[in-house]
Amino acid sequence: MSSISASAVAKLIISGEHAVVYRRPALAVPISGITATVQISAAPHGHGCWLEAPDLNQRGRVGIDEHPLIDLITDLLTAWHLPTPDLTFTISSSIPIASGMGSGAAVATALVRAFAAWCHKSLTRDELGAFVYRSEQRLHGTPSGIDNTVIAYDQPISFCRQAPLADGSAQPPRIVPLQIGAPMTLVIADSGERSPTHLAVGGVRQRREHNTAHYDALFDAMGAVTLAAQQALAAGDAPLLGAVCRQNHTLLQHIGVSTPLLDTLVTAAMQAGAYGAKLSGAGVGGIMFAVCPPERSEHISGALRNAGAVKTFTTQLQPYQASE
Repeated sequence: MSSISASAVAKLIISGEHAVVYRRPALAVPISGITATVQISAAPHGHGCWLEAPDLNQRGRVGIDEHPLIDLITDLLTAWHLPTPDLTFTISSSIPIASGMGSGAAVATALVRAFAAWCHKSLTRDELGAFVYRSEQRLHGTPSGIDNTVIAYDQPISFCRQAPLADGSAQPPRIVPLQIGAPMTLVIADSGERSPTHLAVGGVRQRREHNTAHYDALFDAMGAVTLAAQQALAAGDAPLLGAVCRQNHTLLQHIGVSTPLLDTLVTAAMQAGAYGAKLSGAGVGGIMFAVCPPERSEHISGALRNAGAVKTFTTQLQPYQASE
């Protein structure tokens, strides 16, 4: 075996971003058409183990250079009691970086899957998710856990952090498979504005500290909107989901994470015939999406590009029924 590769999908938060940090629910779905791939290739003896990301003009060696993904490779070598091999890990991705689509978690998932296959290791979804979450911690500090869960598990989920137990020990988040009753067409637009997740989350935290009651009321409203979005998804009701997304975007504006360009894109989608639209992810840049009548998706995609989006993706949420 001279090479092997594995991929992982992007993710999209439908509702509940930011509020999820404060123990309100969030809904997230995998987006199958947008992926990250890691290829592992054998190298000559003495070459060492290298990580290469040609799209980003980055390169590093395991045991010498510092990078969260190099640390992830080290985690795997340690967990599996392996010496450092002579290999090259090459990363390619169509997922916009720092956009709210889980680029880091997707690359980490693809890397773990590829190396597990190379080493003939069988991983459970929980084991895969744990490796990816540790990588997310290095990237983001205190990630919500949504990205590694929805991407590593490759299924739509409702995710909610739980309060600590009486003795102060942490509880795992409540993760429930998300039902989708009928196909729904989404157009995703990349604003081209980049903002690291931890900066957006930190900004909301600081503003909440100065006006806690106001922000908690906004998070409560987001929680109610998220429950409505969950019901719309389960019913396969795209117009209702669109209406809920409009409400969610307004609340995200109120907590200060939208931008003039994101607002322009949301307005452009609505004027082009979308049922509704909102930013998705941490905001302060990144992406937005529109819930669309299928026959209007191409027109809405063009309207978003004309309004300033650097790229658009059209995808369809497929019906999903959680197994018993």
